[in-house]
Amino acid sequence: MLDYPLPGDLVAQAPAQRRRDSRLMAVNRKTGEIAHLTFPGLAGLLRQGDLLVLNDTKVIHGRLRARKATGAAVEIFLLSPLGDRSAGGETWEALARPSKRLREGMVFRVGEELEVTLLDRLGEGRWSVRLTAGGSVAEAVDSAGEIPLPPYIRRRAGDPRLAVDADRYQTVYAKNRGSVAAPTAGLHFDRGMIAQIRRAGVSTAKVTLSIGYGTFRTIRTEEVEEHEIHAEAYRLGEETAAAVAKAKERGGRIVAVGTTSVRTLETCAGRDGKVVASEGTTGLFITPGHRFRAVDALLTNFHLPRSSLLALVMAFGGVELIREAYRQAMAGREKLRRSLASTNVIESA
Repeated sequence: MLDYPLPGDLVAQAPAQRRRDSRLMAVNRKTGEIAHLTFPGLAGLLRQGDLLVLNDTKVIHGRLRARKATGAAVEIFLLSPLGDRSAGGETWEALARPSKRLREGMVFRVGEELEVTLLDRLGEGRWSVRLTAGGSVAEAVDSAGEIPLPPYIRRRAGDPRLAVDADRYQTVYAKNRGSVAAPTAGLHFDRGMIAQIRRAGVSTAKVTLSIGYGTFRTIRTEEVEEHEIHAEAYRLGEETAAAVAKAKERGGRIVAVGTTSVRTLETCAGRDGKVVASEGTTGLFITPGHRFRAVDALLTNFHLPRSSLLALVMAFGGVELIREAYRQAMAGREKLRRSLASTNVIESA
């Protein structure tokens, strides 16, 4: 169900010149119609009274190229905080490579300010690590580290594109620091488009879901439902809950920007569809058969084969319709060669 052929040359290695220059595929769940547009065409698909829900998480510079005093190099990829924070340091779960050469207690330097100590081996290349700095650890990480791009985007140290990545792998509305991956559906918006959509009578609201490395994990279980996703921290505030209620009262649709916004909204929705403000962690894994309670329309990117993200999109749009949408995208591979990061819009039934 979640498998499809993906030639490597269809995965864009650099963003379009402008955020809005990506392609747009509009998939109507009710009619089965599939239209091929460009991203600015989104404004014409939204309706006055709709509510656009955005994930305002901010990606940390969590890829750390570290060295021992002897000069030995190691790459440390921060995954999630472990809750032990003090004025002088923070404890995180991290991936560390090359793992065979590493030992508990090893200390590495990253740049001028940041120091990383390996605490405990957690298995599968994962460690608990202690980050310390003379000042703010967060500032030291973002100064010395790199944006942690997805594994299918290839960069070497010193690649001049890294400077562009630091800006373009954040949404223009990113605010709450904590993710190790971007909510990629939102990357295509620039401030001008958001302003245009608001002038057209479409409201916006924010949720926060801190995206973990688990978003890249391939589903390897025989049954999709047997796959477990890592729990991620989320917050949906009173203001957003009220905005959702008002949009539904006026007959507007709740349009989730990205699978992370979907998971947050569905986590906070009761059986009656009412969304209640809350915060915590969610391990909600949405698969075909899920009954959507809050979300009426979805804006999302294409996703890798055998991913939990593709399972969610198929749950929302229908397995066969989404397979057809992907088939059409693959059939136009020459046009999409540089833009598989294009966007789908799946409209409400």
